Amino acid sequence: MLWVYIVLGLLVLIVLWLVLTYNGLVKSRNKVEEAWSGIDVQLKRRHDLVPNLVETVRAYAAHERETLVRVVGARADAVAANQPLYIEKAEAELTRALGSITALAEAYPELKAAENFRRLQAELSEIEDEIQAARRIYNANVQDYNTRIKVFPNNLIAGLMSFRARDFLEIEITQRIAPRVAV
Repeated sequence: MLWVYIVLGLLVLIVLWLVLTYNGLVKSRNKVEEAWSGIDVQLKRRHDLVPNLVETVRAYAAHERETLVRVVGARADAVAANQPLYIEKAEAELTRALGSITALAEAYPELKAAENFRRLQAELSEIEDEIQAARRIYNANVQDYNTRIKVFPNNLIAGLMSFRARDFLEIEITQRIAPRVAV
């Protein structure tokens, strides 16, 4: 009769271990999704800023149509991207395009001196700092999640319950050129 209690005790422990492991994996996956949401919010802020930046540049450098079209196209691609790999590529192109706007500011002193342009550049710089912070949080959560689903014995449950590894995200930031203000 004692062996029945031992077997029942072992079954309870196994079921408890399965439940705790599954719940831990779900919690880890949810942290990755929450961190992704933080990146998404910052990218949307960046995308919303681009049209204002383009309009400001257009007012000062109207004949730089090619650069402005490139920025607008890169923004459209970045908004349409929906998976980390595509987002990474689209945001890298947007970053390069935004860098060309910064280069335009060097060629047009009146643009560089415009208060609206400086304010937009400062806001872009702040958003990019927040994107980098959100990316670091996301990547840390992805590393933890990927580790949890790959270690034994968690990998047994993860495989059965369709937990899949997530990709890290690398997003470049625009090159920052501090505006020179004549005093």
